Amino acid sequence: MGAAVTTTASKIDAHHHVWDLSVRDQDWITGPELAPLRRNFGIEDVEPEARAAGVTGTVLVQTIAVAEETPEFLALAEESDLIAGVVGWTDLTRPDVADELARLTELPGGRYLKGIRHQVQAEPDPEWLLREDVRRGLAAVAAAGLAYDLVVLPHQLSACVQAAERHPELTFVLDHLGKPPIASGALEPWATAVRALAALPNTTCKLSGMVTEADWKSWQPSDLAPYADTVLDAFGPSRLMFGSDWPVCVLAASYAEVAQTAGQLTEKLSEGEREEIFGSTATRVYRL
Repeated sequence: MGAAVTTTASKIDAHHHVWDLSVRDQDWITGPELAPLRRNFGIEDVEPEARAAGVTGTVLVQTIAVAEETPEFLALAEESDLIAGVVGWTDLTRPDVADELARLTELPGGRYLKGIRHQVQAEPDPEWLLREDVRRGLAAVAAAGLAYDLVVLPHQLSACVQAAERHPELTFVLDHLGKPPIASGALEPWATAVRALAALPNTTCKLSGMVTEADWKSWQPSDLAPYADTVLDAFGPSRLMFGSDWPVCVLAASYAEVAQTAGQLTEKLSEGEREEIFGSTATRVYRL
């Protein structure tokens, strides 16, 4: 299906998940469309697929706002030869957030904590990131030497810009290109908003999550290309990183298809630029 991911020695999948429904429910997996996700997905399931795609390390990302998940992920990273870092969750608004971040880093596998994320996309307030209690939490994330992943919808990107302006000491990582409306083919107003975010030097972006924003049954790489090209132009390869978004991606594509498509979308870049997207950027941003 096109070019291989890259020939760099260190290939990083900067965004995937795992969950065990016998441990806790994933209450966001609702309705018949998401039924394929209502089963357990473990590191033992993704590892052979990642290895087959040439991936040597991954970043495991939180799925749910439950405090117990992050310690579990850190312990899993400690045991895994594949997981190189964890983006966890904690309540940014808690008064003792700095102490909680310190506690997490002292747990088994705590050295794998590389970032924090919250499902901002689910917050009804489009300016949630600008709340004073949230800003205090973002400052604590920066002070802890961690990155902050942004999982947002296009209408929330303007608040992301303001947050990144107010916290120049914090590296913000935009997940899934900010979820552009790929299925509709529309570029605006998403493209203008994402370029405004990319204009700030403390922002990066994941080349991830595109297939599930496209038409799940009929998407083609050409449907994704205008969106990939936009972030390539806006952020540049040194601030872009590949992510599979497995297992969410299986709604529209296999792990191999996602990796191969990312290779196709970047095949005109130089080998050095591709090495940044498929390894160096994630290694630097997450201090892997």
